[in-house]
Amino acid sequence: MKTFEELGVCPEILKAITELGYAQPMPVQEEVIPLLLHEKTDIVALAQTGTGKTAAFGIPVIQKTDLSSNCTQTLILSPTRELCLQIAGDINDYSAYVDQLKVLPVYGGSSIESQIRALKKGVHIIVATPGRLIDLINRHMVQLDNVHTVIMDEADEMLDMGFTDSINEILSKVPEERNMLLFSATMPADISRIAQKYMHSPREIVIGTKNEGAKNVKHVYYLVHAKDKYSALKRIADYYPNIYGIIFCRTRLETQEIADALIKDGYNADSLHGDLSQQQRDAVMQKFRLRNLQLLVATDVAARGLDVDDLTHVINYGLPEDLETYTHRSGRTGRAGKTGTSIAIIHIKEKRRMRDIERMIGKKFEKGTIPTGKQICEKQLYNLIDRIEKVKVNEDEIAAYLPITLKRLSWLSTEDLVKRVVSLEFNRLLDYYADATELDVPSENASWEKGEKEGTRTRRREHSSEFSSLRINLGKADGFYPNTLIDLINKNIPGRIVIGKIDIFPESSRFEVEETESHRVIAMLRNLNFFGKQIQVGPDEGRGRNTHFEGEKRQNRHQREEYNSSKPRYKEYSFDERKRKGKGGSGRKPYKN
Repeated sequence: MKTFEELGVCPEILKAITELGYAQPMPVQEEVIPLLLHEKTDIVALAQTGTGKTAAFGIPVIQKTDLSSNCTQTLILSPTRELCLQIAGDINDYSAYVDQLKVLPVYGGSSIESQIRALKKGVHIIVATPGRLIDLINRHMVQLDNVHTVIMDEADEMLDMGFTDSINEILSKVPEERNMLLFSATMPADISRIAQKYMHSPREIVIGTKNEGAKNVKHVYYLVHAKDKYSALKRIADYYPNIYGIIFCRTRLETQEIADALIKDGYNADSLHGDLSQQQRDAVMQKFRLRNLQLLVATDVAARGLDVDDLTHVINYGLPEDLETYTHRSGRTGRAGKTGTSIAIIHIKEKRRMRDIERMIGKKFEKGTIPTGKQICEKQLYNLIDRIEKVKVNEDEIAAYLPITLKRLSWLSTEDLVKRVVSLEFNRLLDYYADATELDVPSENASWEKGEKEGTRTRRREHSSEFSSLRINLGKADGFYPNTLIDLINKNIPGRIVIGKIDIFPESSRFEVEETESHRVIAMLRNLNFFGKQIQVGPDEGRGRNTHFEGEKRQNRHQREEYNSSKPRYKEYSFDERKRKGKGGSGRKPYKN
């Protein structure tokens, strides 16, 4: 492996990165830095998050900047303001001993006037989000005529966020003769199209295998009922006392709900999503970077700019719809040569998606078993013992307090003292798990999969209870589907509700619940809010119990009956009857009058 000096890095930058702790170049740096320094070529670099991509393009960009010219020479595009600030900060760190280099982060959520003032003074390197940059271009406040290098960092995420048109507009403003670099964790089709349209015979550099997961990450899944996901999450968090991780959720609403529940239950957690103001986002991210938070509950987009090297765990509170997003999530841990664990809490319907992810990343998920209350308490106890053994004792500071402490505790034996210390730390956990039942981890056989509906619905033949039909004023037009109904019931109704048949129509839906639970379901769901629409639930009037009907075809039932009344009435024979009687065709014959 070569050194940074052998790659051609100048002494000023070498001094700065050495002070930052950079000893040996990482693979992506070893590949990219010499190319950018010594050749004029376009590059598509595929490498996972946390593999050193910022230094790979940041160091050469600094070194190639002509400080005698006060114009913009490099443009770096990033999908989020957090990542924009992170890149700009890293480049400033690398250029600590490069006098007069000017770097400006340009992003929304900050004063555009201050950014305009900085641009008027002259900037060598602009790091920008597409939206704010176009705003400045339209105001004629950005001059890109002298840009010789364009870099798209996290290009796949930028395209996923819908910036394709913005990127096309920006690239039309830079000179045709310029170098272009795409850095991405995955290689979707849109990246290939951008490369074909705007790049000149690009060199492709792949660190590892396309779309594969980070090598230092272990992938584990826990299979639970949908209603038990949150309980499983808490047990996992309790089982790893020193956990420092991100919990990924699919929606902003779910992110806030999970974070609020964790905070209420005493966990050191907070949320990060798009509904927060920039000031709130900055405050949360700063707390997390300083480890004042153990758990950050985040959406995928909000976490893109969060660059933390020491995460122990990434927890997927359900798998993402876009399989490539899993690569980004898991790449948040196991960085800078360290190991990490990516956990997926899933239900049976997500197993197929998990298998698709396994094929994509080239790794197998290990099946985990949800820790029992006893296992969690033992793990927490060992952690407490370890902390007591390793605590740093400041003799001088506590000397003044020792006499009174020893006097007050002298009547306690060593055993009694240990018991009290353990109880002081463990009473909450011991009380919580004293009568806790083990989580019902479902079997993975086909019969369970056929009868189970996302952790709540059970096979009706296993239950002898009568079912009642209910109608809810939500349908496909509202984005309402069977899994949505089940999730709604799981989150708002305590206990286990057995659901029978579900029929989803355009404007409403019909579902069956046990007759004994119907009044409770109606009361708990009625008047809740579903994305701005007030929920109304009631009996499905006019239909008997345990009756099934086919969608909205029943609307034409009377017309069909009227039409059929004019035709000869036929008696239906079963297949066996037709065979026994030697009937052919439809097996029907007219009734005799």
